[in-house]
Amino acid sequence: MSVLTRAQSPGRLLRPTAKVLPEHARAHNRAMVLQQLFHTGPGSRADLARATGLTRVTVSDLVASLMAEGLVEELGARSEGRPGKPGTPVGLRTDAFQIVAVDLADDERMHGAVLALSGAVLHRRSVRPEVRTGPAAVEELRRLCRELVGLASAPVLGVGVGSPGVIDPSGRVLQAPNREWFDLALAAELGADLGVPVHVANDANTAALGEFTYGGASGGGLLVLTVGGGVGAGIVLDGRLVQGHEHAAGELGHVTALDERDDVEGAPLGRPQPCACGRVGCLETVLSVPALRRRIDGLDPAAAALSLGAVGRRLGIVLAPVASALNLSEVVLSGPVDLLDGPLLDGAAAALRERTMPVVSSHLQLRVTSLGEDGALSGAAVLVLSGQLGVT
Repeated sequence: MSVLTRAQSPGRLLRPTAKVLPEHARAHNRAMVLQQLFHTGPGSRADLARATGLTRVTVSDLVASLMAEGLVEELGARSEGRPGKPGTPVGLRTDAFQIVAVDLADDERMHGAVLALSGAVLHRRSVRPEVRTGPAAVEELRRLCRELVGLASAPVLGVGVGSPGVIDPSGRVLQAPNREWFDLALAAELGADLGVPVHVANDANTAALGEFTYGGASGGGLLVLTVGGGVGAGIVLDGRLVQGHEHAAGELGHVTALDERDDVEGAPLGRPQPCACGRVGCLETVLSVPALRRRIDGLDPAAAALSLGAVGRRLGIVLAPVASALNLSEVVLSGPVDLLDGPLLDGAAAALRERTMPVVSSHLQLRVTSLGEDGALSGAAVLVLSGQLGVT
């Protein structure tokens, strides 16, 4: 049996966003035990009681229930140099269930994977949809999810989908202009078709969850900027994922960033272009992957570096008031490294330093994600762990 060991411990805990009501007490306590096993590895019932603050009776009852569900198993008595009966460690079974995760941030391909509960990728699939918008794109997503569920070698705990757009807590896509999805009950539709729980969230939010849980990022002030077919941002402050009043926190890609007068350091950003949202000159019209590829197509290395640096500087100008208002500690860029690392990252860092107080910029880390292409998939898996087990 495979269990999660302390050496595999993937991250920290998100703080709860709501008060725990009495009727939710058992579910809350269950999640606390699973959180402890997930993040710190196996422990005895007494260890779990001390770590969670629950009584030993409550912990024993919860462990028995989790063992009956096949989520937890006893690992055999450990030897201790203390008098009395040694404790029997219990551990989370990482082979008990598997998770299907899908990332829709890419403008050309849908990426999916089957993952173990530990976050290890077991199978990958990537498809290039013939149609990338509207109902046809939903059907392409449905086919990919069916294939991935079929590849799983253990019961599927759930499916997590990171999608562009403004998405409410039920998994309804309120608006995703680049996909031409509006008021789409995506989680409900996929769940009915697949027969397993489905959790859908904004792709930038899922990337932030992945960076926070598996990438070693701080939860004190984290902004993950996803650059794909569009541009979005996921924000974690004081251990909480920021959703915003209308679930639209982090929509930086649709901040109007350009006007007719813009010419940065001798590298014109060009005439402001129409955006899929209906406005002109939004950040993603210059920072999205398609826009970046077009900018450097045919340029020699020096000219390409100058052009990418100009886009990076514009990004830094947009980020400066956000970093100052939120006192961020980290800004993480998630997307193609060949475009984001180097001149673009340097240009953004220079603009941030120039346009913020030293107390903000001197401790602000700007970097490319450490999770590579798996960051969004890891975050989509966290959606399932959180939704089904209460683990983040």
